[in-house]
Amino acid sequence: MDRDLTAVSLPGRVAGPGEGISPEELALAARNHGMPLEALRYGLTPPGLHYVLVHYDIPATEASDWRIGVGGLVRTPLRLDLADLRSYPSVTVRVTMECAGNGRALLSPRPVSQPWLVEAVGTAEWTGVPLRVLLREAGVEPGAVEAVFTGADHGVERGVEQDYRRSLPLDVATGDDPEVLVAYAMNGGPLPPQHGRPVRLVVPGWYGMAHVKWLCDISLTDTPFTGYQQSVAYRYRQSADDPGDPGDPVTRIAPRALMIPPGFPDFMSRTRVVRPGRTGLEGRAWSGHAPVARVEVSTDDGRTWHDAALDVPEDHRWAWRHWHTAWTATPGSHVLVARATDAEGRTQPLDQPWNRGGFGNNLVQRIPVLCLPDGA
Repeated sequence: MDRDLTAVSLPGRVAGPGEGISPEELALAARNHGMPLEALRYGLTPPGLHYVLVHYDIPATEASDWRIGVGGLVRTPLRLDLADLRSYPSVTVRVTMECAGNGRALLSPRPVSQPWLVEAVGTAEWTGVPLRVLLREAGVEPGAVEAVFTGADHGVERGVEQDYRRSLPLDVATGDDPEVLVAYAMNGGPLPPQHGRPVRLVVPGWYGMAHVKWLCDISLTDTPFTGYQQSVAYRYRQSADDPGDPGDPVTRIAPRALMIPPGFPDFMSRTRVVRPGRTGLEGRAWSGHAPVARVEVSTDDGRTWHDAALDVPEDHRWAWRHWHTAWTATPGSHVLVARATDAEGRTQPLDQPWNRGGFGNNLVQRIPVLCLPDGA
């Protein structure tokens, strides 16, 4: 840690017993935002409702003078502007993107960081050039093992001054399952500034930390990248206080189902209120490992379950899938729960899967509901 930065960039920690959200976490929550759960009604999330996480500042970027370098272990380094990228045949892919820290604020003990509940998600159609096309044109040299991606956002994290950088194994960077995109459009329009304008990386099936925004450099290396965002952040560590625990890397998205909260909410508690009788329940489910194969719903906090109906799969391998069912609400308090299982058998846990960074927490969603008495 740089000695001059210790006063402004503190080590990571876990909140103490009973410790509430800090002013610093509240400031993060004000800068970043989740998708309102009622927006699950949209198969394609409007850009302004799609979740946003910005590590540092949104950089000042102009499409007219933007350049991306493709270098390192390549035969022919490239220097591409936006017009160059648009000259390649384009690909459009619908992708559900989720922050790796989604659900962090629900953990106990709580890792101190961006305090996500369950709304850090969104689905968009991204248009751009397959990364493998650019790497093929540049010519991958023997010995290359990873592609390192640099964004234009610059800041300090845990005492380390840095540009935001992440890497992918070469087989992922050059593969077609998923096909990684160098994207310049979102839902048919230019990228909004908060979503990486003018160019970003899109890695279908992977958590959001891999989708480097404001992309300005791609470099192939002959050794694994060990920068902060790769080897320090975004690791599954089970120990709360062992700095020597290297953890496992955060990669693909764990299965999750979310429900559109039924009825109407109380302003502060967000508890839902419904009338007695038949109530439609619906939502979306996704997984970065395999297609969603099953969604179960409980209306008694997980004591009993029944299968929801899944819509016929569309040709969007990397996007969420709509589900629906019905519930006959009776007067009293209820807790609604949804649980997804993918085609490889991964399912959501009923108890929290704790780790030091609060990553990949796909604990089932629970929605408290008050059903009013007849005639109320």
